[in-house]
Amino acid sequence: MQYNYPCLTRFQELVELKDYRPPTKREYLRQARRLAEHFRSDPGGLSEAQVREYFVYLRQVRRYQSASMHMARAGLRCFFLEAVKVSGWTVFEEVRVSRAKRLPLVLSRAEVAAVLGVLRAPRFRVCLRLIYHCGLRVSEAVRLAPRDVHGKEQPPRLHIKNAKGGKDRYVPLSPQMVEELREWWRSHRHPDWLFPSLGTRRPGSGEALREATQGMSTAAVQIAFGFARAESGIHPAATVHTLRHSYATHLLEEGVSLRQIGHYLGHESLDTTAIYTHLTAISEARTQTALQRLYRSLNA
Repeated sequence: MQYNYPCLTRFQELVELKDYRPPTKREYLRQARRLAEHFRSDPGGLSEAQVREYFVYLRQVRRYQSASMHMARAGLRCFFLEAVKVSGWTVFEEVRVSRAKRLPLVLSRAEVAAVLGVLRAPRFRVCLRLIYHCGLRVSEAVRLAPRDVHGKEQPPRLHIKNAKGGKDRYVPLSPQMVEELREWWRSHRHPDWLFPSLGTRRPGSGEALREATQGMSTAAVQIAFGFARAESGIHPAATVHTLRHSYATHLLEEGVSLRQIGHYLGHESLDTTAIYTHLTAISEARTQTALQRLYRSLNA
């Protein structure tokens, strides 16, 4: 049931004025609407005690985990403090959300080659190879335009525009990857999309891709990866995002600095990138070798 309370309309207008990403705007509005549905009343008139009761409900009845609880707190905090303009409330500070820190899954180089090697459709094969080659998020890859490939620069690089956090960044490309992208683009020559969606003609044909009015969807890439994962027999929990984790870990193994990898990934904090130091056996082996050298120097 949709509730059209005036405070929800005001909140929607406020959120639209914010420089939030579209998914964040949608989620904030959803949190306010869920609160209205729970109490079956205008959420702007709720007391702090009722909001506290609602958070307890989310914890104990709905069994919200950390990510969901974090979003509920963020959305409702924005609603009450900025739209309703309550003052003196402490409930949002009382809701403590500790994020579980899990090590991401990383594929070996052989596993990456295996899963990407079974892809037959060129649009998926090239897209997923680029995602691994540059450590891209799938949403970043499907939004790329041909002009974002700066293949004539030395060294070549890829321009990622309006990524997470609304930021741009450049990611290095190998000349071989540039040539692969050029060959793929020549198969359809779409002026706006490097990976266009299929048009109305025969699937996979250059004419169909050239008629596209939008880029390939993230869901299509994820489904293609799922089929490739099953066929190749790699880890069943691997996703497209696993290629990004694998990229970072493999670069670290090759001696690329943590700070540089963080820049390529678009991380704001080096702490976010530092997780990859725990994922590489090669780095551990290098640490052991270094420790042995240091130990021997004590007895020299």
